[in-house]
Amino acid sequence: MEMILFCGIQATGKTTFFKDNFFKTHIRISFDQLRTRNREGKFIDTCFATQQRFVVDNTNPTKLDRQKYIAAAKASKFKVISYFFRSQLDEAIKRNSKREGKENIPEIGIRGTFKKFEIPSFDEGFDELFEVVIEDNQFVIRKWNDENEIVENHTD
Repeated sequence: MEMILFCGIQATGKTTFFKDNFFKTHIRISFDQLRTRNREGKFIDTCFATQQRFVVDNTNPTKLDRQKYIAAAKASKFKVISYFFRSQLDEAIKRNSKREGKENIPEIGIRGTFKKFEIPSFDEGFDELFEVVIEDNQFVIRKWNDENEIVENHTD
């Protein structure tokens, strides 16, 4: 089974990417939706117990933030995959400005996440690592090797 961990600042397309690529095959775990770490943990534990594939759709900006998910997945014998949503800060702020209601994140929050963001790497325990960028309003996915070099480039 597998756990997919999304990593990226707000307004980089993570949830849209989930809907386009994993909606029919994976459970979506989102702190924005569940609103407490306790609820999030219970959903993740259920996925482990039932061998259900899932995606953690959060910003996961630092190695420390990601490590709790990776350690739990490895302990449950899950494959761990990361999709890193690379974006320029100004592009994310522009996309965010088009959001309404609770989906619109205060700019200071996006800047704060960007400032502390650490690019994921294989030394954290990932089995596979992909980079996602938006080009011409399409997601472009690039697979990395264990030296964080692009080895495969394709558009979904």
